Amino acid sequence: RRYPTTRLMPLALTLALATIPLTGHGEDLLDVYREAYANDPVLSQADIKRLSASEDVQQSRSLLLPQAKGVISLKQARDRNTDLNNSAPLLSDLARSRNASINTIQQVNHLARWAELSASMSEADSQNATYRAAIQELYVRTAAAYFDVLIATDQLSFVIANEEALRQAYEQADEHFKAGLSAITPMYLAKSAYEQAKANTIQTTAKLSNTKEVLRQLTGKPAGNLKKLREDIPMIPPSPAIPGVWVQLASTNNPALAAQRHKVQSAVRSIYSAKAAHLPTLNASVAHSKSDVWAAHRNNADVTPATNRRESGEIAVSLDIPIYSGGATQSKVRQSTYHSDGARAALESQRRRVTRDVLSLYRAAVTGIAQMEAAKAGVDSGRQALDAIRAGFTVGTQTMLNVLTAIQTLMQARSLYSQSRHQFLLNKLRLKQQAGTIDMKDMEEINALLQ
Repeated sequence: RRYPTTRLMPLALTLALATIPLTGHGEDLLDVYREAYANDPVLSQADIKRLSASEDVQQSRSLLLPQAKGVISLKQARDRNTDLNNSAPLLSDLARSRNASINTIQQVNHLARWAELSASMSEADSQNATYRAAIQELYVRTAAAYFDVLIATDQLSFVIANEEALRQAYEQADEHFKAGLSAITPMYLAKSAYEQAKANTIQTTAKLSNTKEVLRQLTGKPAGNLKKLREDIPMIPPSPAIPGVWVQLASTNNPALAAQRHKVQSAVRSIYSAKAAHLPTLNASVAHSKSDVWAAHRNNADVTPATNRRESGEIAVSLDIPIYSGGATQSKVRQSTYHSDGARAALESQRRRVTRDVLSLYRAAVTGIAQMEAAKAGVDSGRQALDAIRAGFTVGTQTMLNVLTAIQTLMQARSLYSQSRHQFLLNKLRLKQQAGTIDMKDMEEINALLQ
């Protein structure tokens, strides 16, 4: 005997359904990416570091340019002589002076600062590459956060359908028990599964809210209704279909690797800067000064003012020869060498990590096609099996345990299919990120698969 399913829906189901966005107009992946690009604090930090590194280059270059300084000084001095016998002042002198000078210094040969400029330029190149890596990473982070919301939304719809199916199974088992057609055990099994399904719905609803908060962290605003992935996505494997080619692309184009290479260059040039502290430096200077002096001589009531003006110019060349600095120069050379060795080790570690990730993502993208096909077949088979087992339970050839198992199996198959579809696209996107070839066109291609 079958029972109607049009009943009042439990409150938990009503609240859960309210969190699922309705189909229709909504935000797509490109809309979310534009918001993330404008508001993501991680990308902003990378941009600020890039701009700050460019200022270091300007500051290092400024030390190699002429340094000019102007000085103006005013001075007043008084000199008084007193006769100690009658305590009367005999002579009083008052002098005022003004001095103005301009000094210009040009470093003719300062190899240490030239090396510092080269090191700062390499560091700026490293930060520029890091910024490019942050932009490419933002593509993936946005797609991952977007897909997490879609997967959680699908998952919530699956557990809602699962709860409803288990509710029907419980009611059917209860009716069979009350009619004396079965023992009480199947009813208890169905009730237990139904109660667990209600708890799962609540948990999945909270998970959906959490994934939306992750997306909000990127964009700075609450996630709206998001367009979902089409059912018929193309199952195209990565091209080229040679893992070694992807590794070579990553070695050449990966911006994180490029950033680490520039760090190695900066560290090597810092060694040159430290060693150059042993070398003499040659400086040229030009100075021009002018001074005026006013003097007043007071002898009793007599005042004899006088004025004096002096003007001078100077051109000089100086050679500074470092002799001994207490071992500081040798210590800085050793320290710079350690930094260089550490940068090389970090580069090798980054290269190996990129190679590992490229090969892993390539294999995941290739096997993802088979996983999607298997998951889709699992959904179709699970649906047919559930219909058959339900019909068998009605006529008494199947047990309630078989019905409950079939319901759970169908939900798991639908969940796996949803995850495999989204993960396939995300793995391909991550593979291109590691290869350094990801761009806006890839986001547009994924966005075209949304509806």
